[in-house]
Amino acid sequence: MAELATELNSEWTLRHLTPCIGTEVHGINLADNHSDATIAALSDLLVERKVLFFRDQPISVEAHIVFAARFGELEVHPFTTNDMAHPEVIHLDNDEANPPYINLWHSDVTWRAEPSLGSILRARVVPEVGGDTLFANMEAAYDGLDEATKEQIDGLMAMHDNEGFLAGMKMRGASDEEVEAKRQEFPPSTHPVVRTHPVSGRKSLYVNRAFTRCIVDMDPAESDALLQKLYLQAWIPDYQCRFRWEPDSFAFWDNRAAQHYAAADYWPETRKMERVTIIGDKPY
Repeated sequence: MAELATELNSEWTLRHLTPCIGTEVHGINLADNHSDATIAALSDLLVERKVLFFRDQPISVEAHIVFAARFGELEVHPFTTNDMAHPEVIHLDNDEANPPYINLWHSDVTWRAEPSLGSILRARVVPEVGGDTLFANMEAAYDGLDEATKEQIDGLMAMHDNEGFLAGMKMRGASDEEVEAKRQEFPPSTHPVVRTHPVSGRKSLYVNRAFTRCIVDMDPAESDALLQKLYLQAWIPDYQCRFRWEPDSFAFWDNRAAQHYAAADYWPETRKMERVTIIGDKPY
């Protein structure tokens, strides 16, 4: 661990949460004007460890945005509650009146033609107990499949859509015309069931319960059964880590090779988070 920290940056200390995934990076201030070498080192560490955590970072919203933008162009989410002054920032606020609902394993925005590279999530207000986020290494999840299943899914494509968000629009009072316009603006996307990471070349499972609807050109019953089997790979503890939030903690995950699950065990307590997301590329 110390040797790896020295290779990346002599001032950093790394603490791995599990052998498979997740590393806390200590000795860095996210608000600093980081060199290209530092950003490259963090990018390499992200690819290797899938999610990086930073604690005690009382930085401004603007600094959060600037740091995220060092890794690529930023996304403006078309369905979420975004900051009025900074539309790149998503507010994820839950309390007694607004219960949490994303307690399922998923990758973000896989309904986009070019899903996100990753997200950088900040904790503003956290419950005294609960509200952890779990992360799963989907490369390890793929590696853990039996050879027959790997052969079965090789070359398959899956369709992803945003029907959950569209339903939310309808519940909030949007007209049928508004919902249909948004559906046309962001139609379903088709991605490989097994994705190849654009940096490492490693294979990972790229289907998730939130947005994957079916495997293309497969009987619906067979598709459902296969997808359920693949979804369950994220549930295996050996492929996971769990992060206990504190105010001004940050998590930066590689959406191309990891899934996450926001535990909803804290309701009716309050949990307030801010997320900035980096645009990715088309999966292959």
